[in-house]
Amino acid sequence: MCVDNSEGGTGDRPQIRDVAAAAGVSYQTVSRVLNNSPRVRPETRRLVLDAMDRLRYRPNRAAQTLGSGRANAVTVITANTTLYGYAAVLQGVEEAGRQLGLAVGVRVVESEAAADVRQAVDHLSDPSAGSVVVVAFDPAGAAVVRALPAGVPVVAATEAGGLPDVARPMLFLDERQAAAEATRHLLELGHRTVHHVAIPSEARASARQSGWREALSGVDAEIPPVVAAGWDVASAYRAVRELVADPAVTAILCGNDDTALAVRRALYEAGRDVPGEVSIVGFDDVPGAAFWTPALTTVRMDFLGLGRACVNRLVDAPVIEPEVPHLVIRESTAAPSSR
Repeated sequence: MCVDNSEGGTGDRPQIRDVAAAAGVSYQTVSRVLNNSPRVRPETRRLVLDAMDRLRYRPNRAAQTLGSGRANAVTVITANTTLYGYAAVLQGVEEAGRQLGLAVGVRVVESEAAADVRQAVDHLSDPSAGSVVVVAFDPAGAAVVRALPAGVPVVAATEAGGLPDVARPMLFLDERQAAAEATRHLLELGHRTVHHVAIPSEARASARQSGWREALSGVDAEIPPVVAAGWDVASAYRAVRELVADPAVTAILCGNDDTALAVRRALYEAGRDVPGEVSIVGFDDVPGAAFWTPALTTVRMDFLGLGRACVNRLVDAPVIEPEVPHLVIRESTAAPSSR
């Protein structure tokens, strides 16, 4: 899940967890000491500082920055604050930052246009922004990661595989296997092939598409053309109206749960039953997915854990791996109708 292309290496130097063990405190307490947090008692601070001296511990660049002129802060840069994946990463950053005594700010980058990226980078380069988490699921976020000066400590939350040729730490959820699992689930129910309605991707070949193709290729099933949808529900609805009218289409893997909602509406208007005539699978497992009619089969993505992991990576704390993406089977998938 973690890609670290930053220059240099840690070798065998002591880590924050080693200091915590030597001082008999939690790693969060060590982080608060590094951040000059007022929430640490003087006697506890002295224990931590003494342990650092004994171990000759030196914080990494991100932790040093958090504890110096860049204030006790983390700024999240994102192109969207409402889509589920983006919002959940932001929530995870806020929760982890609050636990560590860090102020959390949010900056929206309007687009990948050079002027918008430069404006965002100028803001993040100011020491008051603290360290940076970039939600780089799209071209705008990716452009910010590539444009940030080397002196700004940053961790990027990206699509699976990270951003090519970027010398920065990147964390991601590898959804390729989960997409393959979802596709195989539909094939094993008896569907001859699975159509895919895709969301936009920063990568040339998204992990979701790759997993879908891999599962179809594995059983020599037909690989239908990908139906490209936008991020919003309305664009997905417009993109799938022709697809859902085709009686040969019996199974659809959707790029996310919003897309699945659009597909479900289009199928309803076409008079096609779910899952009696068409099975649909979503992606992300938004909080309401279990309460649809029928309840949505979907892939669960731990975006909240991804946000927490980004903050822990910034302050050199142990990174708790997010939950591995996996299929949650509910009511929207079934064997194809004999009709």
